[in-house]
Amino acid sequence: MTPGIASTATAATTDAPATPTLWAVVGATGTGKSALSLDLAERLAGQGRTAEIVNADAMQFYRGMDIGTAKLPEGERRGIAHHLFDALDPTEEATVAWYQPRARGVIDEIHARGADAILVGGSGLYVSSVIYDFQFPPRDEVLRARLEADDAEHGTASLLARLAELSPETAAAVDAKNPRRVVRALEVALLGGDARVTLPSEPELWRTNSRLVSVECERGTLVERLDRRVDHMWADGLVDEVRDLIPRGIERGVTASRAIGYAQALGQLEGRLTEFEAIAETQALTRRYARRQVAWFKRYPGIQHVAGPDIDAVLPA
Repeated sequence: MTPGIASTATAATTDAPATPTLWAVVGATGTGKSALSLDLAERLAGQGRTAEIVNADAMQFYRGMDIGTAKLPEGERRGIAHHLFDALDPTEEATVAWYQPRARGVIDEIHARGADAILVGGSGLYVSSVIYDFQFPPRDEVLRARLEADDAEHGTASLLARLAELSPETAAAVDAKNPRRVVRALEVALLGGDARVTLPSEPELWRTNSRLVSVECERGTLVERLDRRVDHMWADGLVDEVRDLIPRGIERGVTASRAIGYAQALGQLEGRLTEFEAIAETQALTRRYARRQVAWFKRYPGIQHVAGPDIDAVLPA
């Protein structure tokens, strides 16, 4: 355990630090991270410490993608400053390489104002890129463009076969149904890197004065909650939201068009899926994504596990 990590485990029992804190409120979708982040900011304010919230949910970067991402409306943000929401158009690509410097820049500005920063989200790779000394696999835009052209001409299976020759473990782990991920994995393999992003056994914190909080929920309860959330997304007008996003280019968006719920709503609008099929597929993918999120955040050393958005467990009054 590094000194930085150890300090996070004891911070809850010590006096408020003189320097601003970087909080990370993480966990699976539907566990109550947004509610806890708002309660935390208000609790800090009651102790004389200002706090601002920084988004770490990749799909909430997008303007107009509100219902399907459960984005908190501005009127429900309790007057607390929020950053990196609605930062991209649907046609733009969200990447960790794009996100990390922007999120860290925002956090630096918040800390320079003497305020705490609360990083909130369930996109594990994005969270990790901010809170840890995180290194990215190599990139080559020209090579990737060539691989994308090969994919368009010959199909993903041929790229996957090439990847299997270079890195069988990566080929077995990559999402074979996602051409973008196969292309990226092959790009990294051809450059001599490892596309399997993992945390080192003792990761170093970017900011020593950090507090990591995982919001958790019993599996059966979470599954029911997620299934209901998807039903509500359709009832609240997700299909109409997606229809309005088509003129804004969501179908051309590399990231946005594949977002869970949005891809299925597009399929419904295009007649490839019935409403029943679109909802059922979204529910299944959401449950699978939640399982991956839980597994990802379990690997964080020094993290505090909280049953639901219990502010008193995180920061007693």
